[in-house]
Amino acid sequence: MTLLSKPEELLLMAVCHLQDQAYGVEILRYVSEKTGKKWSIGSVYVPLDRLARAGYVESYQGEPTQKRGGKRKRYFKITKAGEQRLLESKQLHDAMWSDISTYLERS
Repeated sequence: MTLLSKPEELLLMAVCHLQDQAYGVEILRYVSEKTGKKWSIGSVYVPLDRLARAGYVESYQGEPTQKRGGKRKRYFKITKAGEQRLLESKQLHDAMWSDISTYLERS
């Protein structure tokens, strides 16, 4: 199994949560808020592009809006493969945390 990086995992979760509002700036706002860290737009788009190449997300262009001067937003949607990878990642984390919790309780 190819492991997701932490940013990839967080961004996949953000795309899942945001659903039809999963576009760059909104994803950036969401992960910054949830992690308490300031993310750059590049730290969002670079991993999202990797996830797209891996087949875990798809992107599409929204309709042009006057607010954006006629520009289109690039939206992201998780694929079935992305959902599966995210579930596998959660199962791995759960297994690893269950093994370590006994040790941490003794410390």
